[in-house]
Amino acid sequence: MKWRSLAALLLLAALVPGCATVPITGRSQLDLVPAQQLTALAADSYAELLGEARLSQDEKWTGVVEGIGARIASSAEAFLIDHGLQSQIRYYDWEFALIVDDAQANAFCMPGGKVAVYTGILPLAPSETSLAVVIGHEVAHAIANHGGERMSQLLLAELGGMALSKAVEEKPEETRQLAYLAYGIGAQVGVLLPYSRTHESEADRIGLILMARAGYDPRSAVAFWERMAAEKGAEPPEFLSTHPSSARRIEAIRGYLPEALGYFEEP
Repeated sequence: MKWRSLAALLLLAALVPGCATVPITGRSQLDLVPAQQLTALAADSYAELLGEARLSQDEKWTGVVEGIGARIASSAEAFLIDHGLQSQIRYYDWEFALIVDDAQANAFCMPGGKVAVYTGILPLAPSETSLAVVIGHEVAHAIANHGGERMSQLLLAELGGMALSKAVEEKPEETRQLAYLAYGIGAQVGVLLPYSRTHESEADRIGLILMARAGYDPRSAVAFWERMAAEKGAEPPEFLSTHPSSARRIEAIRGYLPEALGYFEEP
C-alpha cells in the first residue's frame, strides 16, 4: 500500500500550490507549470512552426491580422489590469502571423501571446469584425492560461498512469493491458476532453469581452459561428469532442452577448 500513499502525497503536493482562478468565470484551475518556463517553451515552438510554415505575403490581409491583433492585445492587457493581474503582463510578447494554408479553417494562440491565423479561415471571416471574433477567442485562451492548465492536466494524468502501472505490475499481462486501456479512455473522455470543452466555452465568453473592449461589435460572433457550423457539417458526439457542439456553442454565445455589449461602444 506504500505506493498508494506516495501517489496521494504527490498529488496533494502538486494540487495545493498549483491552483489559480480564471478571470470572469471564476473557475479554479490547475497551474503547475511556471509561467516563465511555459512562455519560453511556447516561444521556441512558435518560432520553429513559423520557420517551417509558408507565411502570407499578402500585405492587405497580413496588415489586417496584425492590426486586429494589436488592438485585441491592448484590450487583453487592460483586461488583466482590471482583474488585478497586471503582474502577468510581463509574460506576454504578442505576435500575430498569417499562415498560407487554405485547407485549414483554423487559428491558434500559444502561451505568451503567440498567435497564428490560417488563410483557410478568411472566407468564413471576411470582415475585420468577424476576424476579431477569431483573434479575440484565441487571445482569450492565452490570458485564461488554458495552455498551462492543459499541460498541468497532462502531468497529473501521467502521474496517475504511473500509479496505475505500479498497482497492476504483478497482474497477468492481459489484465494490465485492459487496465491501461481503461485508464487512457477514462482520462481522455472523463477529464481531458471535458476540460477542453470548458476551455473553448471560456475563450468564447472572454473573447467576446476582449473584442468588444477593442471596439469590435461582439454580435458578429453569432453569424461567424453559424458559418463555421455550416462548414463543418456533421459533428461527432459532444462527449467525444474537444469542442462544444455548434448548436450549444451558438446558444451559449447568445447568452454571453449582453455581458460583452456592456463593454462595447460604437465607433
